[in-house]
Amino acid sequence: MLVRDAMSTVILTVGPAHTLRQAAALMSARRVGAAVVLDPDAGGIGILTERDILNSVGLGQNPDKERAHAHTTTDVVFAAPTWTLEQAARAMAHGGFRHLVVLDRGEVAGIVSVRDLIRCWAPVREPAPAL
Repeated sequence: MLVRDAMSTVILTVGPAHTLRQAAALMSARRVGAAVVLDPDAGGIGILTERDILNSVGLGQNPDKERAHAHTTTDVVFAAPTWTLEQAARAMAHGGFRHLVVLDRGEVAGIVSVRDLIRCWAPVREPAPAL
């Protein structure tokens, strides 16, 4: 199975000026753990994760004043849609992260998470029939 089979193609994007609270609200509403941050002034594509927001709040920073650009990972590891799920899992394990932005011909095509990999490898089991 390939990354293209597991990735979500509906991607939450935020701008670098979004506050962490705004980003968290959007992530919560969409039930996703990461947002792609498009910032042409800082090199293009970054990622903001729930962990980034949690770390900021844990440090006592104000989520209404902190901006996404200050907490965005910009040295992103990108996946290709043609990677195998094993390649994606290896990249995540090696880098210690749970989301990969998927690029196709230089454009954001999707995002794949550890949860997506698990869904592919261990689909939800049917409940046992009632006796």
